[in-house]
Amino acid sequence: MRVIPPSLLPVLMLSASNVFMTFAWYGHLKFKGRWLPLVIMASWGIAFFEYWLAVPANRWGSAVYTPAQLKTMQEVITLVVFAGFSVLYLKEPLGWNHGLGFLLIAIGAFLIFHRWS
Repeated sequence: MRVIPPSLLPVLMLSASNVFMTFAWYGHLKFKGRWLPLVIMASWGIAFFEYWLAVPANRWGSAVYTPAQLKTMQEVITLVVFAGFSVLYLKEPLGWNHGLGFLLIAIGAFLIFHRWS
């Protein structure tokens, strides 16, 4: 018995994987004084868990979504996670230009997911 619908499972897994990947790629920016090889190794360790979520999310998601839809979903999730990370963790404000850029990306996602036939 499935608890999570097949259409929602990849969204949840890609969202969780993006949290790991965002920390792997950008979390070290709060620790700029750390030795770079150590930061790289720590990032690899974090990214390991990202792969354990992203790869099955795309495998299972391909039963419900096209590859273009999965990639679009991934990019939108990445931006949403990064926006939250940037504001909450890095304490970087988002401006009107970020909002406009995200709106244009949302329009692109709509075009990918909308059925035109």
